[in-house]
Amino acid sequence: MKPRIAVVEDNPDNRLLVEAILDDEFEIIEFETGAEAVAGLEDARADLVLLDISLPEMDGPEVLAWLRGQPSIAATPVIALTAHAMAGDRERYLEAGFDDYVSKPIVDEDVLLSSIRRWLAKSS
Repeated sequence: MKPRIAVVEDNPDNRLLVEAILDDEFEIIEFETGAEAVAGLEDARADLVLLDISLPEMDGPEVLAWLRGQPSIAATPVIALTAHAMAGDRERYLEAGFDDYVSKPIVDEDVLLSSIRRWLAKSS
């Protein structure tokens, strides 16, 4: 059975790209907004979450804070997948509780894949 990855991303092109990169190795569950993610993440039983920072309705840090407050999914690894790539952004999001950080656009898919594999191995 493939590990399940929840992708929370409002941009359809970015979701399509992530799905194309991950589809062979992982089962993908998609959410377009932060509110959709909050409504569906507990039932999704995802092994890992790729979470955009800039989302409509609820941003990534708000979704992360909600997720960390849900006992059944609080330990799920969450990777920030974001275009916020200025100096200090990586550190700020890791300090906010994200397990890892991958910047967009995805130039090297191996960076994303190695991060996912590393966190799945740690959580199993």
